[in-house]
Amino acid sequence: MNLEYRQVTEISEDDYKLLLDADPYKEIVDSYISRSTVFEVSNVDKLVGIVAMLPTRPETLEIVNIAVAPEQQNLGIGTLILQKMITSAKAAGYSTLEIGTGSNSYQQLHVYQKVGFRMNWIDHDFFVKNYPQKIIDKYLTFDGFVLRDMVRLTMKLK
Repeated sequence: MNLEYRQVTEISEDDYKLLLDADPYKEIVDSYISRSTVFEVSNVDKLVGIVAMLPTRPETLEIVNIAVAPEQQNLGIGTLILQKMITSAKAAGYSTLEIGTGSNSYQQLHVYQKVGFRMNWIDHDFFVKNYPQKIIDKYLTFDGFVLRDMVRLTMKLK
């Protein structure tokens, strides 16, 4: 698969569709996206993913949003995007790369750990405190599972 990465400064409607799949509130996405470096990811001129990265502390970069188009999921695209961002962060001189996800985001947790991220800490009640409405996991709807905690993962690059 030959993915192409293009840095964008204007977020299109198609970009928002992907960003909001990973983070469901536009106001929250807007709060960090304007400070982030955003890359559209395409395969044969078709938008298949997006990633936003934000410097948070000296020598630390956080992937604040990463999404793959629903019809392109489970093809390894997310792993390829992560590997590219790891390589880019190293080349830019960062010593730490961070990412966070919902405590019940099992597939994302698997992929993040597979590429080398390690669980670092749990931000208890992150989603309850920071989001205007409860987030009900779309994959765990059998019991109306409410997303509460964010798992924070880190990777040392140096």
